Amino acid sequence: MQALIVQVATAFVADAVALVNGFGRIATHVVMAPIERIANACDVAGILAHRRAEKDRATTGFVVRNSIPTARRRRRSHRRGGGLGCLRFLGDLT
Repeated sequence: MQALIVQVATAFVADAVALVNGFGRIATHVVMAPIERIANACDVAGILAHRRAEKDRATTGFVVRNSIPTARRRRRSHRRGGGLGCLRFLGDLT
């Protein structure tokens, strides 16, 4: 009986943490949307679009090297670098 109570409590805490993380990501996206629009407007050289294309290519598992596509599995961390992790590439615009 005591093990069941511990399991229920652990599950509740895990769900509460996931809920808080979800709300945090939503709030971050809402706050960062205007900054992202400004960054896209200032991206004259197309660096951000190029990085997005590289990221999309990497998530499909195909990496192009010397014009030869090769399948490659990448270990990706699901961490986003904190609340301001989406701003890490803005230094390339200067």
